[in-house]
Amino acid sequence: MYVRAIEDVGRFTRPIHTIMRSYASNKVWPGAATLFFVNDEGIAITCRHVAEQLLNADKINQQYLLFTQARFRLKRDEFYDNHLKEVEFQFNFQKETIIQMKHSFIGCFDKITGFDCHIHSLYDLAIIRFKGFNQIFYQNHARFISDGHDIKPGKSLCRLGFPFPEFTNFTYNYHSDDMEWTKEGNHRSPSFPIDGIVTRLISQYGKIAGIEMSTPGLRGQSGGPLFDADGAVYGMQSSTKHLHLGFDLENFEIPNGPSSKKVTNTPFLHVGQCIHVDIIKEFLREHGVKYYEA
Repeated sequence: MYVRAIEDVGRFTRPIHTIMRSYASNKVWPGAATLFFVNDEGIAITCRHVAEQLLNADKINQQYLLFTQARFRLKRDEFYDNHLKEVEFQFNFQKETIIQMKHSFIGCFDKITGFDCHIHSLYDLAIIRFKGFNQIFYQNHARFISDGHDIKPGKSLCRLGFPFPEFTNFTYNYHSDDMEWTKEGNHRSPSFPIDGIVTRLISQYGKIAGIEMSTPGLRGQSGGPLFDADGAVYGMQSSTKHLHLGFDLENFEIPNGPSSKKVTNTPFLHVGQCIHVDIIKEFLREHGVKYYEA
């Protein structure tokens, strides 16, 4: 049903690869998010929480640089351990604190010198304008449905994103105390579609602002398009809500081969929440961004 649509939408939907590490460890772990392009001018949309993470990365990395400089000045201090704790307290560094974060925009351009973000003040939505590229690597762009009133419960739709980061082209450089992208390893992560039906429309701040789906949006799909079998875009994956079903089991006995065992379970229904197409188009018009309708 969605074979052609996934191929079409995949031409302008791209992953954001993220690497990060905490203060407690030199281990680098990957993460991912999604964006999709709305025109041929290098302008994409994603979630506000994704864009804020992109913007905060420089601040996080600069804080760690200042910390390392302060730590280096303690190198020959005979009370090093005590003074290091004071510096850690000054920078509010704890074991789980993220101290480094880097991003890579995959399959978008030959190069970029930076980007500008417009963050929506109410909804989980942001516009990213990329700068300094010579060649565009994505193909085509989103086509939004013209009338958002056509979105009703029971409509079958699909989402596309990059929820399972399989890329391994990164390492920790002990000598420079820094994370690095490498030429070795897997540079890609496959896209992952998930379909469902519209269950409810979500009202926020006096207007229909969201679309609830019967299936979850997966981690890493944030910022990915919501589309129909023709590839027309209805919205953007934003978050997942967890609805308690009330079918709790405690020490419930079930057959287990020749014997039985007791299980405890608290089930939830995980429903995806998407930004409504009308909110997206309104925000694009507000910032003078060219977009297209199906």
